[in-house]
Amino acid sequence: MQTRIKTKAEIAAMRESGRQTAMVLNVLVQSVKPGMSTADLDAIAVTELEKLGGKPAFLGYQGFPATLCVSVNDEVVHGIPSPERIIQEGDIVSMDYGVVWQGMVTDAARSVVAGKPKQKRHAELVERTRQSMEAGIMAVHDRVRTGDIGSSVQAVLDKFKYGIVRDLVGHGVGHELHEDPNIPNYGRANTGPWLDAGMTIAIEPMATLGTDRVYVADDGWTILTQDGSWAAHFENTVLITADGAEVLTEL
Repeated sequence: MQTRIKTKAEIAAMRESGRQTAMVLNVLVQSVKPGMSTADLDAIAVTELEKLGGKPAFLGYQGFPATLCVSVNDEVVHGIPSPERIIQEGDIVSMDYGVVWQGMVTDAARSVVAGKPKQKRHAELVERTRQSMEAGIMAVHDRVRTGDIGSSVQAVLDKFKYGIVRDLVGHGVGHELHEDPNIPNYGRANTGPWLDAGMTIAIEPMATLGTDRVYVADDGWTILTQDGSWAAHFENTVLITADGAEVLTEL
């Protein structure tokens, strides 16, 4: 469905959904440690959301079997948590999560380095991918175009010569987890669909230390870099306002 301007009641529900999403992700970021499994992180997400009262947006979505996506190193997105996948010192761990509250959905993602980075460039990739998300958010205002957002994200990532994953994009969000239009993390300013105040979108850059090309693993979900290079992923749900953006998935 096409994303549409949300009512006051829908925005209020999304603010609460976003608060819960942010709270769970904050706990997860603080919990990531070498030696734990990716399934351990999913269990933490389940426990934390039960305290807050929301519903997990990912569980059962098109058959996804967990509440949290956990992607490690060359896994870009959609990793399925597993008790066999043990996080190692220096791994880049990306966690994507969403909450439904009163029928309204928010979606966000964070990447962290577990313990001490193996290489300085791994920590830099994580921080610069976060910065590219912030640049995309800063571009948002009433009557922004998707190309304005994408070009702002791309400018940061191009500066460091990172691969910008083109097969995966940001999107509208709210009534459904994924709504049109797509919001690529690249593009030209003053191109693409217009977005209006009152709409809600997910801005989510995915950057790699190598190629922009990806493939889907045999599990049908996990998306990996084709050259094995490591990746980072950040995402926030934002409400478009008259003169900017209200980030709904940060505390």
